[in-house]
Amino acid sequence: MKQYNKLRIEWDCRRGMLELDKMIMPFYKNVFDQLSDEQKDIFIELLTYTDPQLFRWLMNQEKAPTQPLQEMVDLIKQKLPTFS
Repeated sequence: MKQYNKLRIEWDCRRGMLELDKMIMPFYKNVFDQLSDEQKDIFIELLTYTDPQLFRWLMNQEKAPTQPLQEMVDLIKQKLPTFS
């Protein structure tokens, strides 16, 4: 099992766009620890992309450049809280 710098990851989850904060931070806090090491690595890679790129992916305006990244985007969207 790999060791992850959780403070660094949490810092990287803080985005300049409020919309992204509302999607990425809850996913990190609620789901990250349950991911496989491979999925964690993909999530960390996802955080290296710009806010506009992430926003387009998460809003279904574009597909992520690789299948693993797209699967992570889909997982984040799947885990978003629903409001009645």
